Amino acid sequence: MKSLVIQASHALAAAGQGDLVWGHASVRDPEGRGIWIKTPGWGLEEVRDDRVQLVSFDADVLDGGGSPHKECHIHLQIMRARPDVQCVVHTHAQAAVAFAALDAPLLPISHEGALFGGDDVPRFRLTGALVSDPSLGRALAGVLGQAPAALMPKHGLVAAGRSVEEAVMHAVLLDRACRIQLMAMSAGPIAVYSDTGEALAKRRQCWPESQLRAGADYLSRLAVQDYRPFIQD
Repeated sequence: MKSLVIQASHALAAAGQGDLVWGHASVRDPEGRGIWIKTPGWGLEEVRDDRVQLVSFDADVLDGGGSPHKECHIHLQIMRARPDVQCVVHTHAQAAVAFAALDAPLLPISHEGALFGGDDVPRFRLTGALVSDPSLGRALAGVLGQAPAALMPKHGLVAAGRSVEEAVMHAVLLDRACRIQLMAMSAGPIAVYSDTGEALAKRRQCWPESQLRAGADYLSRLAVQDYRPFIQD
């Protein structure tokens, strides 16, 4: 499980979603004990074997050093709510934060935007501060529902997946969709985008499991080139 946390963290860093030492990816413990997640105080690109901890569903550190993340409840409560989810990502991706501040619907103007099949991206509005207790985590999980990702206005994004590759790419695609729409809106009103039928078709064509894996594998290759000193064989 540590290797999967490292893989997710480095891939997110390679995609430009790092924020100094903040943001994290978690992987469900196969024995049902909780989640594996990076130890607080390290950047995504710095994660290695001895910087990963096992956190129980009661938010206690069972393996590894340090205290649990203040926002471990994001991961724990989404894992509780969605048994299919194996990986959860929370980052402060800049385009996602900027786009959420406009309170505009996310439109399928690109392949990335079609990830939501023509629907708007869910938004967690209860707080823009830290998701630092189980009740806030449950509320966030409820907003996310079965969607691949959600915006957290004034804060960042959350993404989930049945694999590390899915969760990482859901986070990356949401941030890219936000960035592309910000570029379009800066030039004028958006006039051209997919209708619901085309957006649903594009989601099936562009984002099956194989394509999500291909994108995540590419990011992992970039990460290995850039951050090889942090990976232990």
